Amino acid sequence: MAYITLDQKKLKENYAYLDKLFGKHNIDWAIVTKMLCGNKTYLKEVLDMGIQQVCDSRVSNLKAIKSVNPNIETIYIKPPPKRSIPNIIRYSDISMNTSFETVKLLSDEAVKQNKNHKIIIMIEMGELREGVLRDEVVDFYSRVFELPNIEVIGIGTNLSCLYGVLPNQDKLIQLSLYKQLIEQKFNIKIPYVSGGSSVTIPLINQGLLPESVNHFRVGETLFLGTNVYDGTPFDFMHNDVFRIYAEIIELFEKPTIPQGDMGHNVEGDTFEFDQDKSGETSYRALIDLGLLDIEQNHLFPTSDSCSLAGASSDMIVVDLGKNIKNYKVGDLLEFKTDYMGALRLLNSRYIDKKVEK
Repeated sequence: MAYITLDQKKLKENYAYLDKLFGKHNIDWAIVTKMLCGNKTYLKEVLDMGIQQVCDSRVSNLKAIKSVNPNIETIYIKPPPKRSIPNIIRYSDISMNTSFETVKLLSDEAVKQNKNHKIIIMIEMGELREGVLRDEVVDFYSRVFELPNIEVIGIGTNLSCLYGVLPNQDKLIQLSLYKQLIEQKFNIKIPYVSGGSSVTIPLINQGLLPESVNHFRVGETLFLGTNVYDGTPFDFMHNDVFRIYAEIIELFEKPTIPQGDMGHNVEGDTFEFDQDKSGETSYRALIDLGLLDIEQNHLFPTSDSCSLAGASSDMIVVDLGKNIKNYKVGDLLEFKTDYMGALRLLNSRYIDKKVEK
């Protein structure tokens, strides 16, 4: 069975760097754990590092988090589905909201469960995913403010996840102004401006983050050391916390050009090949990993002597060239992955999950 490993030491070092960075700028932060897909072994590694808040977008994952540490503060980070509201109140301490009707249902359920439920009001700042329209924010707050067992603890926004709209100083200043407007109009205090995510981290180092943005939600940069703003790895963080290992299940020297009439492959793609290379050969390995687990463009061999030649549902073909490392059937090939690749692998029940200590 192919497997993925989490390097405990490297994860802790990434965490220590981020915790120091946020602490230096008086920023509270939460770890986004959705890529761990509720895996309790990995969740325990995260929760043992000392974080006070975690975010997830699946109720089942929040349930798993609470089973590992009932005292951790949990945040549900997408608009709550109405049918999930009883469990959202049960397993999340905070939720992010954009619909008054949904918050009203959260209020009703919180009363039933005798709980106080906190919410962050998400504001649309140009990404066109979730968010209350800006000219409706004050009215939205005025209605939510009256609901029992609901406490508004922040306003926030999401950027870059759908269309790639990047955060900048101007957008985050605008977000901060809505906090000031609400506080002045209703004579209350809102603790959080949750305007930060992995993509916003470079603004801190550039001195462009408004001081009022005091809450971040971070997943990718913690786990993969990625500068999400431009897609490059941070030099001072580990980008190989996760490693993937897949077993060679077949290895032969074969032609590099397919033979026969060409049609579509399993994904509906067609291919053209340089016929001048007809007669050339290379060593081709099949590994026990496939499209069911990960798309090949999210998988990166750690050896320069390997390249991906193609994939089907449950196998990937790796071109080993002249096989200078003398691989054989049963050997493991090692790979790195990106965020979407890790997400798919960790969600696959066919991939074993291990911790490297």
